[in-house]
Amino acid sequence: MKSDISRRTFLSTAVAGTLTAASSRRVLGANERIRLGIIGSGSRGTYLMREANKIGGIEWVAVCDAWDERRDKAAEITGTAVAKDSDYRKLLDRKDVDGVLVATFDHLHAQVTIDACRAGKDVYVEKPMTSLPMQGHDVCGAVRETGRIVQVGTQQRSMANFMEAKQRFFDSGLIGDVHLVRTIWNGNGGYLTPVPPGMERQPEGLDWNACLGWLPRIPWDPKRYFNRFAYWDFSTGGQTGGLFVHMVDVVHWFLNMQVPTSAVAQGGIYQYDDGRDTPDNVNAILEYPQKVNVTFEASLTDMISQDSADIVFLGTGGRLSIFREGYTFLPSRKNREAGEVKGGGAPEGAHIGNWLECMRSRKSPNADVVAGHYSSMACHIANIAYRNKARVQWQKEWDL
Repeated sequence: MKSDISRRTFLSTAVAGTLTAASSRRVLGANERIRLGIIGSGSRGTYLMREANKIGGIEWVAVCDAWDERRDKAAEITGTAVAKDSDYRKLLDRKDVDGVLVATFDHLHAQVTIDACRAGKDVYVEKPMTSLPMQGHDVCGAVRETGRIVQVGTQQRSMANFMEAKQRFFDSGLIGDVHLVRTIWNGNGGYLTPVPPGMERQPEGLDWNACLGWLPRIPWDPKRYFNRFAYWDFSTGGQTGGLFVHMVDVVHWFLNMQVPTSAVAQGGIYQYDDGRDTPDNVNAILEYPQKVNVTFEASLTDMISQDSADIVFLGTGGRLSIFREGYTFLPSRKNREAGEVKGGGAPEGAHIGNWLECMRSRKSPNADVVAGHYSSMACHIANIAYRNKARVQWQKEWDL
């Protein structure tokens, strides 16, 4: 109950913040082009740019990345002349930017989002929203104070197959009582990215200090730059912050819960002893007060089957397996007349579309910062359990 009250309080305060902050933002007309900037234009950032281009109604103004090569490639995607810089604060200082896409390394997400809000920009920030537990309070505080529209990149919340499944099986009550959810991601070759030839030496046009941000200064490390999920400081536990965050966010959404009571985790570096410090194999179990256990299982294999990633809800009324490619519902005996139900997948770009729509309407986006905090926290508590090799209880200080 406290979590629901916190969400209502947050949303009402954010609306008030929008009104008080109105003078610091440009009011967008229904057909007016939204002026955007990108902060972090690697592979994910440029993917988001292309998705925004497909939706239309936008104008690119500036691109920011620590590496000039990536800035130049991003500028090509805009199809126009844009400002280019390695310092994101210069982008935020611009008065002709309405919103920014943030696709930096994980450890920079929270601070860049906070700075963007305070600079009067709306934000689409990649998941996980935070890399440390208490950062969520700072992000949510900045949104409350400024009334900015911030969408977190857990894009399942805007995908038609997920919204359809929620209504069809959960809102209807067909799935019954759910006490166990398995989340599985056993194949992600992208988490094994090698250092390209010649990159052992730092490129002249790459600002390594910009990559480090608030982290301690260390010499150029191409492994961290190209394979960030292998390191705690550049990611949020590797597979937990990169993969589990998507899945547990769906669980929170479908089951209307968000605060686990405890977590345990096991795993280690079993296959890829390549200098990494995040596990290449990991299992975690989170327990929720709603009498639900949520498990996470991940292994850095290189499978190509769509079955390598799945969210499986085990209910008294049936079993739902769902992910981006679609869903399958198998009824329990009491619901056998329902038969097997299948649904297809859906494109991811609707999440960017929802953000742009909310920039105009000033309504809360599908994946707001409250949801972003708690989906990140599920990863944090699992990571703490893994690193301490102990059962970890939820701490009240983590509540919003």
